[in-house]
Amino acid sequence: MKNARLPTGWDQERVDRVLKHYESQSEEDAVAEDENALAESGQTFMEVPSELVPQIRELIAKHSHKPAN
Repeated sequence: MKNARLPTGWDQERVDRVLKHYESQSEEDAVAEDENALAESGQTFMEVPSELVPQIRELIAKHSHKPAN
């Protein structure tokens, strides 16, 4: 990952920890993690056409940066 751009706050050590977590995770644990994420309130998971992802990310970014009322 020599030329990879990492998100703000991430470094190679964090990437390695995340990879190790998911690569060593059992299928049962992965399913349980997914089910728990789906059960979280306030979030929705949906399938969308890939070509819409950039616009959706832009909307999420705008929403995340809205001042609180």
